[in-house]
Amino acid sequence: QFTTRVVSCRAAELRPEGGGEPVHGFQVVLEDTILFPEGGGQPDDRGLIGDVPVLRVTRRGPEAVHFVPAALEPGAEVLLSLDWERRFDHMQQHSGQHLISAVAEQMFGFKTTSWELGRQRSVIELDTPVVTAEQVQALEESVNEKIRDRVPVTVRELAADDPEVETVRSRGLPDDHAGPVRVVDIEGIDSNLCCGTHVDFLLKVIKLLGVEKGKKNKTNLVFLVGNRVLKSVEQSHSTEKALTSLLKNGPGEHVEAVKRLQSSVKLLQKNNLNLLRDIAVLIARDFKSKPAPKQLFVLHRKEGDSEFMNIIANEIGTEETLLFLTVGDEKEAGLFLLAGPVEAVENLGPRVAELLGGKGAGKRGRFQGKAAKMSRRGEVQALLQEFISNQNPGA
Repeated sequence: QFTTRVVSCRAAELRPEGGGEPVHGFQVVLEDTILFPEGGGQPDDRGLIGDVPVLRVTRRGPEAVHFVPAALEPGAEVLLSLDWERRFDHMQQHSGQHLISAVAEQMFGFKTTSWELGRQRSVIELDTPVVTAEQVQALEESVNEKIRDRVPVTVRELAADDPEVETVRSRGLPDDHAGPVRVVDIEGIDSNLCCGTHVDFLLKVIKLLGVEKGKKNKTNLVFLVGNRVLKSVEQSHSTEKALTSLLKNGPGEHVEAVKRLQSSVKLLQKNNLNLLRDIAVLIARDFKSKPAPKQLFVLHRKEGDSEFMNIIANEIGTEETLLFLTVGDEKEAGLFLLAGPVEAVENLGPRVAELLGGKGAGKRGRFQGKAAKMSRRGEVQALLQEFISNQNPGA
């Protein structure tokens, strides 16, 4: 916590990180702050000004701007409170990133071009097209050895024109930087220009989750530090317990058990498709066997797919019969097929799609697509019946 004063407060809008409607509120500048504004790859802090929540902290030149939902009186003395759990998490991830970047460059010559502290995991972009599994393992072992050695992390400030600044690892200063330059040192390992928050000692453990293909000739290294590793282990253990209960075997047998289940499901799906094809043929032959086939054939089946509907249309034939077929749950989205004489389908297809609240396309006497309102099939049937009646007034 920290006591300070409100310098200014003005109305503003905040765009949510995930998109959506802007939030109306106020931008507040304080005499000083303990909340970190986003920058340098690290997200901003959260906290309270009095009892008013701080929703975002950004940097505007030398000032930290706090976005809050309620107005604060300029000149008022306020108690600023920090969300320590969020801050401590960011401290661990950021110090871990410095360590990983430094050791990766020392061991393999991989320079860090950027990094991102994510909500669940963090990513370092390395200036190399390939990082092997063996290199990832060696890097993980090395950084965790440094943690076991309890290497201290210290912060110092240099004047911007101090010649030592040129010897410190850096990706450059912001164009609007003002004041002294801040250097974060990991003793005997790294010195880095940095505005972010860090731990005093490298803590607990680092887990490298692997690599992903990055931008051109870059590789993204994914990692967890400190408490995030413990949370990941806890989550994996809970998943393992649940799978042990469901699969009725030990953790070492889970993968093989799932493979067997996948094979069984694929076989069942294949058999189900074959049965659906047989049912489609039988439905069509039953219709054709009747003494006087109707000009309109309508069918809905909950289980089915596009192939099921097209087999029926192929077996019945569409030169004289108009077919309206649907598959899917009555109360949810599904698929539809309108098949028949080319001119009739071209005329009716878009109207059928509109009635069903869906979209479709067609050619050569078939119009098919997705339907959002399967419950309106009766209206479509009435439309088709009316069309046939108008085509054959004496029928």
